[in-house]
Amino acid sequence: MRETPRSQVTAGDAGPELPQRRPGRAFAHTTGAPGSGTPHRSDGRSPQTPRGARQTDPGGRPGTTPPVPGRPAFLMFLMWLPLAVFALLTWQVAADGPLRGLDGRIDRTVVGHGPARLTEFLADLGNMQVALPVLGCAIVWALARGARREPLYAALTMAAVPLLVVPLKDWIARPGPLTDATGYYPSGHATTAAVAYGAAALLIAPYTKRSWMMPVAAVLLTVATGIGLVLRGYHWPLDVLAGWCLSGLLLVALSWSSGRSRRRQPPK
Repeated sequence: MRETPRSQVTAGDAGPELPQRRPGRAFAHTTGAPGSGTPHRSDGRSPQTPRGARQTDPGGRPGTTPPVPGRPAFLMFLMWLPLAVFALLTWQVAADGPLRGLDGRIDRTVVGHGPARLTEFLADLGNMQVALPVLGCAIVWALARGARREPLYAALTMAAVPLLVVPLKDWIARPGPLTDATGYYPSGHATTAAVAYGAAALLIAPYTKRSWMMPVAAVLLTVATGIGLVLRGYHWPLDVLAGWCLSGLLLVALSWSSGRSRRRQPPK
């Protein structure tokens, strides 16, 4: 016996009508809807998971680089620390304070010590004839690697050294350890060496595998220059320390400007 198909109308309907589509499992199988045969979400629907909402970084990997809250504070600390030390040293030298007396006693104790040829060589590391070619080679290296703004910033930083040192020498007018001539504070050789070797390290480090070696080499050359200047009697210890403080200010500014320039460059 054949079953009679169930009528689509109820007893209260006025007449036969076409069947109405009801939302249910059958409607859910339309193309692109959730639960349909396609494994993908609807094109018109925004992603629901945090992973889908992420944007890619320049390397194509999901995720964005989060901001580093401590970096600006650390840079400000690096700026203010050498500035505060330099102000203290300058005040002590200009006012003939206790640090200047201690400086003189230390200098009289160490001057003339060490092999003369070695200490002379170390002191010569702060000469323009030695330090500038090193920085020049680093600038050419960075230009060959595609850098544009960083070498310019390094050259401007080096040009700022005499603009800062010469007026301070004339203002303080401190005599040298072994001469009555004035103009020894701060040490121009110490400042030149620190800025030249430090700037060269900042230019070369991003293109080397062991980037930490460049700053270490710059620090060693800078310290060696200062030791040679003091042992040869060319500068008081406070002269060298003041030069390092000035160079620290300049190198922090160079590092900040170079890092900002690299972040603005489009990804390759």
